[in-house]
Amino acid sequence: MYFQYSKNKYNRLSKMTVRQSRFLLLISCLSFSLTGFAQPDRWQQKVKYTMNIDMDVTTNRFTGTQKLEYTNNSPDVLTKLFYHLQWNAFQPNSSMDERSRELGKHVVNGRQDWDPRVKDRILKLTPEQIGYQKIISLKMNGIPQPFVMHETILEVQLTKPIAPRAKVLLDMVFEAQVPLQIRRSGRDNPTTNVRYTMTQWYPKLCEYDYEGWHPTPYIAREFYGVWGDFDVTIAIDKTYKLGGTGVLQNAAAIGWGYDQPGTELKPINTDKRTWHFSGSNIHDFAWAADPDYNHLVRKINGGPMIHVLYKYRENKPDNDANWTAVADAAVTVLPFIEAHFGKYPYPQYSFIQGGDGGMEYPMATMLIGSGLGTAFHEWMHSWYQMMLGTNEGLYAWMDEGFTEYASNLVEEFYRVQVTRKIQENGNNLKALRSADSLAALLPLFHRSNYDGYYALVKSGLEEPMTTHADHFNTNFAYSIASYSKGNVFLEQLGYIVGAAVRDKILLEYYNKWRFRHPNASDFIRIAETVSGLKLDWYKEYWVNGTKTINYTIDSLWEEGGVSKIRLKRTGKMPMPIDLQLRFKDGSTEMHYVPLNLMYGQKPAENPAESRTVHEPWRWTHTTYIVTFKKSLLDLKYAEIDPTRRLADVEQRDNILELKW
Repeated sequence: MYFQYSKNKYNRLSKMTVRQSRFLLLISCLSFSLTGFAQPDRWQQKVKYTMNIDMDVTTNRFTGTQKLEYTNNSPDVLTKLFYHLQWNAFQPNSSMDERSRELGKHVVNGRQDWDPRVKDRILKLTPEQIGYQKIISLKMNGIPQPFVMHETILEVQLTKPIAPRAKVLLDMVFEAQVPLQIRRSGRDNPTTNVRYTMTQWYPKLCEYDYEGWHPTPYIAREFYGVWGDFDVTIAIDKTYKLGGTGVLQNAAAIGWGYDQPGTELKPINTDKRTWHFSGSNIHDFAWAADPDYNHLVRKINGGPMIHVLYKYRENKPDNDANWTAVADAAVTVLPFIEAHFGKYPYPQYSFIQGGDGGMEYPMATMLIGSGLGTAFHEWMHSWYQMMLGTNEGLYAWMDEGFTEYASNLVEEFYRVQVTRKIQENGNNLKALRSADSLAALLPLFHRSNYDGYYALVKSGLEEPMTTHADHFNTNFAYSIASYSKGNVFLEQLGYIVGAAVRDKILLEYYNKWRFRHPNASDFIRIAETVSGLKLDWYKEYWVNGTKTINYTIDSLWEEGGVSKIRLKRTGKMPMPIDLQLRFKDGSTEMHYVPLNLMYGQKPAENPAESRTVHEPWRWTHTTYIVTFKKSLLDLKYAEIDPTRRLADVEQRDNILELKW
């Protein structure tokens, strides 16, 4: 677009004098430069993987070659590189093993505080059950490079630095053993009987960004990667069926629904079959394989192809129907998702039975079962991790919390759609809430997350959300902070700026920061720009600390013919206040008290209700007096935040009911 604009301008300038042209061109360049600084301009490294894998299903090992074209788009000279070798975590006495067993010594809410999937299982693995990734050789531009293994991190001391804007070719030969299913990846999960869940399976270059290298050891949490292109060829026993990230390039040779829905796996004369996948603008690659997978396909008009891979279960006759529901539900909810959170840009998405719960990857997720709530949650990670790609170690709440918030809405939308269809078929059900008025119903959809946050506060184990995901003192505190408190962050933001404004913020966040690795401050700046309010205080209190919100209706009286209600802040976190008054005649009034740190006010959310905007409440003051014109004796009911979006840790004193 900019090129076309410049060209048209040049045609007009050709009629002017040379001096005029040069002057206007200078002004134009300065204007463009200033505009550019106003946009997110953070550089991103670039990768292009080409991998060839030869899998032996009898030994559960594979050999691989990796050609990695790496572009250093940073302004820095790189003297070393780091790779993730995450399967090395699945060995006795690894950091993951030790950390899990150490956390298991603590009891929280009556249970050991370790991940029940991990526990002490790594310690008990035999040599044939462990996982490993071994580097046979590594060259840069044809020259061997020295490297050092640090368990799950490979450090490469480069023989020649990589200059800014330079591109290098890294050639690697490696081998690996698939671990017994412990966490996320592995083989032979007894719960699902899936043969191979191939995640975190290849040597993956660590991210280098404006903060430097991120060689985060694999302890428990999730991931941070470099966007780029993947071309992956997998040779495996011909009976196995595969699905995963990317688009199958040799679908005509494979069949099995990839060429045309419903086709069988095509017969071949060789012992191994080759599967060729590719994906663009992604930061990871995952796949799964099993001889007994079933494959469902759905095509969304104007959207991606949906693949569902699952295993038949004899003891679960409704298994086929449940997985079919996943495929059909994806078609139903995508228009709602794109309208509220942004366009899905990839050509396909795969829901694959595998792993140990639910775990997201680019263009694919691994699901232990067919539960729609988990399926929706993992798909929404396509927005809040695969496209926006925050550093999950530093900002787990921006990944899990935002995803949890979005998937709650998707679940409710789907429930409404399904119930409507039942109604249309003649069933006599109660009237449904409109999907178009979801914002007015919140935080009903997020109630469990609010309750989780309150439980964390009550436990005394809360830590700031700025704590690195691997360094929380308890799994309990990490889980609630990242999922529940992160979810509440967005719903409560709607309370501060207005739900409709919050929705605009999320779309603008998607438009401005996708494929750019935003941090918490980046999100707040988008929120401030869209809302016109100062919001840095919200991040400082809610994200950087553990101070809580607690307001109460303290007292009320009449003075000089004016009715007054005194509000009191007993918590340490200040907030704006919605105070709703209900009168004996059935009328209501909303009294809105902005916080002085906002330097503005949110718009009225209910135009049908009378609203009075009061002077801002100064955060240094613990009390505030709200005045209203009606007689005090006419007042029947007063409530702070009737929408319950304010995460007040003691809500019982937010309500005053008068019996006179």
